[in-house]
Amino acid sequence: MTRPWMPNPRTSHVRPTGLHRRHLLATGLGATASLAAGFPRPALAQGQKLAFKLGTDLPVPHPVNVRLKEAIAAIGKETNGAVEISLFPSNQLGSDSDMLSQIRSGALELATFPGTVVSTLVPATSLTGIGFAFTSYDKVWAAMDGEVGGYIRKSIEKANLVPFETTWDNGFRQITTSTKPIRTPDDLKNFKIRVPVVPLWVSMFSALGAAPVSIPLSEAYSALQTRIADGQENPLALINFAKFYEVQKYCSLTNHAWDGFWMMASGRVWKGVPADVKAIMEKHLNAAALKERDDIAQANRDTQKELEGRGLVFNATDPNAFQSALKATKFYGQWREKFGPEAWALVQKYAGDIG
Repeated sequence: MTRPWMPNPRTSHVRPTGLHRRHLLATGLGATASLAAGFPRPALAQGQKLAFKLGTDLPVPHPVNVRLKEAIAAIGKETNGAVEISLFPSNQLGSDSDMLSQIRSGALELATFPGTVVSTLVPATSLTGIGFAFTSYDKVWAAMDGEVGGYIRKSIEKANLVPFETTWDNGFRQITTSTKPIRTPDDLKNFKIRVPVVPLWVSMFSALGAAPVSIPLSEAYSALQTRIADGQENPLALINFAKFYEVQKYCSLTNHAWDGFWMMASGRVWKGVPADVKAIMEKHLNAAALKERDDIAQANRDTQKELEGRGLVFNATDPNAFQSALKATKFYGQWREKFGPEAWALVQKYAGDIG
C-alpha cells in the first residue's frame, strides 16, 4: 500500500503524482529504500514520485529535444522510475514569454530558454547575443564555460530561477529572405525581418535601418508565408527544422549573433527537490548539453548543403562591414550602458574590443 503523502511545511507547494493539481511534484521526506537493480532510491517516501513538465520552443526533431529525451530516459532509469519528466516541445505550453512566467510562478518546473528571451527578465543573459561581437565557437565556449557564464548564472539566480551549469548551443544566427540576398548593411534598409521578442536584436536591426517585427517562433512560418515579414534570422539547424526554406529563397551567412539555450528549473519548485535527485538530474541534463553542442557542430557542417539542395541560395558576407556600421550608430554605447561596465568588460575579455 502506498504511504499517504504528508506535506512538509517548508515545501507545502509541491505535490506527489496522482493528485488533482495540474503541475505535480512530490517532496522527498520518507526513508530511503533499496532498488532491486542495485540503485539507491532517491530520498522519497515509498512509492512516491517526482513529476516534472519540461517545455521548449523548438521543433520536435531539433537536437535539443532529441538529447532531452535521452536525458529524461537516463534520469528515469537511474531513479528506477521515481522521477518522471514529460517533454513538451514546439511551444506546446505557450510562448517563451508564457513559459517564463509559468516557471517563475512554479506552475512549470523545467524549461529551456534562449538567453535573449530570458533577457527581458535578466538582461545579462543576452550578453553573448551582442551583434557581431563573438566571432567563433572558441570564443563563445571559453566565455560561457568561464567568467561570462558564471556572471550570467548568478544574475539568473537573483530572479529565483535555477540555471543548470552547462549551456546548450543555439548556433550562430543567419538571415534568410524571400526577396533579395543581404550582402551589405545597406541591404537591410527598410527590410521587414522577423526577430524574436528580444530588445537587443530589435535594437540591432533598427540601428542598421531594418524594420524588425517581433513574432514568436511558433508563428514565424506563417508570418513569412503571408509576407507579414520578408525575412527572418535563426541558426541554420533551426532554419532547416522549421522548414523556412519552403517560404524563403536566400540565406545570407551573417553570423550576426550567437545565442545559447539555458536549462532552468523553477526556484520555487527546485528548493523542494531532494539533493540526490538534483544531482542525478544535473548530471544527465548537463551531459546532454555537451552532446547537443556536438550535434549542432555537425549540423553546421551538413545543413548548408542540405538547404542548398532544398533550394536556398547562399551568400557570404563581411561581418566587419556590419560591425563598422553598428559602431557608427549608438548601438554599442547604449548597450554598454545598459549592461554595465563589469559585464561589458567580461564580454570584451573574450570577444575583443567592440567599443
